[in-house]
Amino acid sequence: MLAKKYRLSEREVKKVLQKGKPFFSYTIVFNVIPNKLDYNRYAIVISGKSVPNNVVRNLYRRAFYDISRSFQDMYHGDIVCVVKSKTRLSKTDESMKKFSGEIKYIYQKKLWKNI
Repeated sequence: MLAKKYRLSEREVKKVLQKGKPFFSYTIVFNVIPNKLDYNRYAIVISGKSVPNNVVRNLYRRAFYDISRSFQDMYHGDIVCVVKSKTRLSKTDESMKKFSGEIKYIYQKKLWKNI
């Protein structure tokens, strides 16, 4: 789990979604805005239509935080991950691999090039 200082509050999430620069993938959109802190802050938005229950939502939220921790030194800012509502997430290994692959793709290809 991610420490509280590395998470965004609801008000800060709204600010990032309004003013942040979007990076797109097939199933995920990252909204990024620079901050003046020495560390990143993260949030993930998963629609209720994307998951069958809250257990699956928490599984993907924790997976996002774990993957983001490995890319912490790459960029300093506020990052909000929005899972598109048409995306269906499940507990299967295939779905988890696809999700983690999309996140890694955005970090490595999109976000890294625009620093």
